[in-house]
Amino acid sequence: MGQLRGSLIAPERNALYNLHMPTINPYINFNGNAEEAFTFYKSVFGGEFGMITRFKDIAGPHSHVGEHEAEKILRITLPIGSTMLIANDVPEAMGRVNEQENRSKIAVTAESRDEAERIFNGLSAGGEVEMPLGESPWGSFFAMFRDKYGIEWTVECASKAESSPRA
Repeated sequence: MGQLRGSLIAPERNALYNLHMPTINPYINFNGNAEEAFTFYKSVFGGEFGMITRFKDIAGPHSHVGEHEAEKILRITLPIGSTMLIANDVPEAMGRVNEQENRSKIAVTAESRDEAERIFNGLSAGGEVEMPLGESPWGSFFAMFRDKYGIEWTVECASKAESSPRA
């Protein structure tokens, strides 16, 4: 099976993580349902929204916002660990996002199999599973799926990751 890749090794055990590297935060475009999707993501990951800005919040003499788009999301953030999930609703004037053509995936690395299962079960509910959670050919516990909003995800943890202690 080979060695585990660096992304699955705890940061404190991997010297590469000690470098001052930029943080990568996924940014997702939605067709008017960003707030609904992020409420769903919050139910899976927990936490609180870091920011919610609506199009009406920027309306002014130099920025006209139509009444039908005033409540749509200009920017919403959900802190998850040391990263931030970010999104917006695409204004109708810019055209629709084709969610079935999105081939980029948001990769989540879990600390344990229990956490991987919880995240997978939460995010994949109502979606379409491409690869069920299980042992991968490269030696990790892995799943690949599209959530009910058309966003593609992977969930992974080290194959030998212990399950969380049971109460």
